[in-house]
Amino acid sequence: MNSVLGSGDRPPEDLTARARIRDAALAQFAEHGIKGATMRGIAEAAGVSLGLVQHHFRSKDALRKACDDAVVEEFRRRLTRHVAEDTLGEPGTLAALYATSGPLLRYLARALVESPAEGSPATTVFDELTASAEEFLSHTWPERFPPGSARVRDAAAVMAAMHSGTIVLHGHLARRFGVDPLDREHASRIGLAMLDLYASMGEFTKSPAGERIRESATEHAAGHHGDLDDPGGRE
Repeated sequence: MNSVLGSGDRPPEDLTARARIRDAALAQFAEHGIKGATMRGIAEAAGVSLGLVQHHFRSKDALRKACDDAVVEEFRRRLTRHVAEDTLGEPGTLAALYATSGPLLRYLARALVESPAEGSPATTVFDELTASAEEFLSHTWPERFPPGSARVRDAAAVMAAMHSGTIVLHGHLARRFGVDPLDREHASRIGLAMLDLYASMGEFTKSPAGERIRESATEHAAGHHGDLDDPGGRE
């Protein structure tokens, strides 16, 4: 039995009515928002009675907490696996995440907008993404992004914001693409566009115009925060 979290077959302990209700709630929250979703609508989506929903989850807040925990754990599991397998930077990683995680990403998109508070699932997932990006950058380019430096912290945070921004703004991307990029059949569109963009920007940064922009930005920052080219000066 598959879960809307997109992780494939459920583990045996997750073959429960409680898990089906949680999954239905996650999809309903993603589609309608926390305020728009109702306990009755969640019960109908799960194919169970309202009484059974209330038996397992006494309130909508309790259901949301279960969804939050499931989303954070799923992202943590995936990121940990990609870091362990050293595949975080591979081209197919982002596309695979989109292809298997439609409801999860839609839920996260809502959470990133509706729950910016510290400790929310949105901030937890963002921090997980940032930490994984730091590890990837420092592992791949240790001289450019020394571990623990302000330089790698800044770059990782921007990287996480850029990637999560495509999730938050997927509705606008859908208008421009003509298809919803969170739908499984179109999951590669964002990843391929991002790779094309990174490749082109990499070429631009090495051009005379790119070098002038870097020099100007470095001089400006140096007057306020120290030398950008010296990671130690940014601690």
